[in-house]
Amino acid sequence: MLKMLLCCGGGFSSSYVVERMKKEIRENQLENEVFIEFSPFSLALDKMHDYDIVICCPHLYIYVKRLAQMQSLPIPFYILPPRMYGMMEIKEIYQDAKDIIHIFRKSGENPVHFPGEENVLKITRKCAYSHEK
Repeated sequence: MLKMLLCCGGGFSSSYVVERMKKEIRENQLENEVFIEFSPFSLALDKMHDYDIVICCPHLYIYVKRLAQMQSLPIPFYILPPRMYGMMEIKEIYQDAKDIIHIFRKSGENPVHFPGEENVLKITRKCAYSHEK
């Protein structure tokens, strides 16, 4: 089972999105494949060891980058593209998470991004990277 931690700076809207995504997990019968929880970014370091990937809202990019420069992170930190964050469809997030974990295992670099997507604010896709091609 892939365990994802969604982090944002705030709380209510992102925690609501995670609850909606949990409902999508049940509706798509993915309960044995994927699990997602919400956490404020300020608690990510304390919680990350219980997850396979930390997925962050786009506005956290600079904080994730700074964190990765200060210390080695044992799991991938992925910044969601802005339009994808707005849509938050579990099948698309799940696909990106699996692909990002694969990239991280090869590179070990954080934050992890797809080829050609170094600048998260320039990404216009609304779906998983592999579905865009």
